[in-house]
Amino acid sequence: MKSNKLTQFILGAMVLGIIFGYLINWYGVQSGLSSQYVSYISILTDVFLRLIKMIIAPLVFSTLAVGIARMGDASTIGRVGLKTFSWFISMSVVSLLLGLVMVNLLHPGTGLDLPLPEMTASSTLNKNSLNLADFVKHIFPTSIFDAMGKNEILQIVVFAVFFGVATASFGERAHEFLRNLDMLSHIMLKITTAVMKFAPVAVFAAVSAAIAENGLAILMTYGKFMLSFYAAILTLWIVLILISSVVLKKRVFHLVSMLRQPILLAFTTASSEAAYPKTLEQVERFGCSNKIASFVLPVGYSFNLDGSMMYCTFAALFIAQVYGIEMPLTQQLLMLLVLMITSKGIAGVPRASLVVIAATLSQFHLPEAGVLLILGVDHFLDMARSATNMLGNALATAVVSKWEGELKQ
Repeated sequence: MKSNKLTQFILGAMVLGIIFGYLINWYGVQSGLSSQYVSYISILTDVFLRLIKMIIAPLVFSTLAVGIARMGDASTIGRVGLKTFSWFISMSVVSLLLGLVMVNLLHPGTGLDLPLPEMTASSTLNKNSLNLADFVKHIFPTSIFDAMGKNEILQIVVFAVFFGVATASFGERAHEFLRNLDMLSHIMLKITTAVMKFAPVAVFAAVSAAIAENGLAILMTYGKFMLSFYAAILTLWIVLILISSVVLKKRVFHLVSMLRQPILLAFTTASSEAAYPKTLEQVERFGCSNKIASFVLPVGYSFNLDGSMMYCTFAALFIAQVYGIEMPLTQQLLMLLVLMITSKGIAGVPRASLVVIAATLSQFHLPEAGVLLILGVDHFLDMARSATNMLGNALATAVVSKWEGELKQ
């Protein structure tokens, strides 16, 4: 299935999913058909995401280990790492700050007639997963097989860096082994091509399930909030592309064009993981060095979540606006700094953005129950976050490749 054709099938599946989900919700709420439909159709989405996750661990390990080994000495790895994290931190600040500016400009929570939850209500989200000690320990795997089994990307990255450096120390003796390990990554990408043929079915299932469960009415109720957030996300895309164009010049637009399929896949499945193999393939086709792409992309999945960053400030201040709580600029900036730190520990945390928001609300004496306001539409917002996270990581890969002189024309 050619790339353009697959993109058209995914778009068609999304439209059909909206229509079919609406019909199921309209006729099946009273009879319980909609809940049964959601439970069964979601199996298709779960199968697709499981197939993608099946690929990610061996793909990340093989590409990163080979990339690190080919980089050579530790000073090169350190230099690339420094450039990568400098970009990640800069874009995180931009995303958080832009979220702050947009929510203050658009005021999505002001005058919104929503039923407010009790101030003492709990979101039931596990905020303990955000403490620094557990995060630091979580970075280092006790077993690479356990990390791969659980798809702990950050732990796989740490092991792959050690493995790659150790392999490089053997020089020419390791060349044949590296060639075989590199073949593993190509085999995984071949499997990805086969799995991607199932993507339109998974997209139809995901979208129709979301609409069948919540109905289009919830989109109308939260219309102002959702439209404001999507406007903020669009602004963030423009800013990220413009900043990247300083390094990549006009080629940045060609890169974005090449990424349309993984962006669409991340958006429709609300999972940036689902788009990882295709993103890696596309940035390498764009000209990024394999050794740079295989390092920056997986690390970015833990440390460079631009869409999620923006959502944290946007949603937290939206909740304050709904409750009519005034937050002075100094307190908002302090919240930004807190989010900058806490959000870096969300790798592997279920419903990570919501957990960060819930933890932040309590620190600034805002009602944690406010998270309950956005739970119903979080899936639709997660679609935009996932696509943005994916775009941000692809741009970061191209920029670091350019800085290293590893971007082919």
